[in-house]
Amino acid sequence: MKSSNRICQLFGIEKPIIQAGMIWCSGWELASAVSNSGGLGIIGAGSMYPEILREHIQKCKAATDKPFAVNLPLLYPDINQHIQSCIELKVPIVFTSAGNPKTWTETLKNEGIKVVHVVSSSKFALKSQEAGVDAIVAEGFEAGGHNGREETTTMCLIPKVKDMIHIPLIAAGGIGCGRSMLAAFALGADAVQIGSRFVGSIESSAHSHFKEKVLTAQEGDTRLSLKALTPVRLLNNEFAQKVVSAEANCASKEELEALLGRGRAKKGMFEGDLVEGELEIGQVSANFSELKSAADIVNEIWNEFLAEKQKLAQL
Repeated sequence: MKSSNRICQLFGIEKPIIQAGMIWCSGWELASAVSNSGGLGIIGAGSMYPEILREHIQKCKAATDKPFAVNLPLLYPDINQHIQSCIELKVPIVFTSAGNPKTWTETLKNEGIKVVHVVSSSKFALKSQEAGVDAIVAEGFEAGGHNGREETTTMCLIPKVKDMIHIPLIAAGGIGCGRSMLAAFALGADAVQIGSRFVGSIESSAHSHFKEKVLTAQEGDTRLSLKALTPVRLLNNEFAQKVVSAEANCASKEELEALLGRGRAKKGMFEGDLVEGELEIGQVSANFSELKSAADIVNEIWNEFLAEKQKLAQL
């Protein structure tokens, strides 16, 4: 039976569960596993050279006959090549972030590609809708990785964005189980995007040391930092403490850039340096502790969502 859910209809998927396109963590193995489980898997292109992205798209297409997507940070230096790869290799869906959606939305849609843009405020949600995107991801302050300066929580952001747009809405930030998925739907979302929970999956391309650090994270172990550059939620380690100290001492933007350096995220999340690496993860990492397959994560979230939905219907 065809789903009445707007996101399922738009993407041609079975379950309105979307795996976030996380740098260094979401390659073709994770994306294809989520798509094969009925959700939407996303290849995170932000950490990939053009030839590497092409390889991941081709391997993903070989591993699944289900829809999948590519996440493209629009400030990426080789964005033109990434766009051409998505067009040439017929990627069905592209999620854009970190930039102006007007730049590439029309180009992609003219090629039959569905376009979704990620925002952290209602203001940019409206601008994205005006740019012609097919759906919007509204990401709250709780999320891992790059975040919004407004520090608006998911609980406040989703209903605000819902009231301002008419296209499908995907909630992100602090969602990692069926109960939080149901809460997002109650706030007005048509689907959820989940990142941190999938970092701790077998198929995630994150280093095993980083996965272990995520799976043992406790409440309060993450902090939104580097707001003078690009806000990012970091898991506590020696590098994060250096950032906290620098910010407390009113470090300039240039000093923070020098501290961050190059390749810091790769060093932490992909190479497993838990001391000097940048470890990006969401607050929800404190809510799970077991390494599982992507399929088990999707099914666990979906089944809990359905069970909790039935419970609430009986109130």
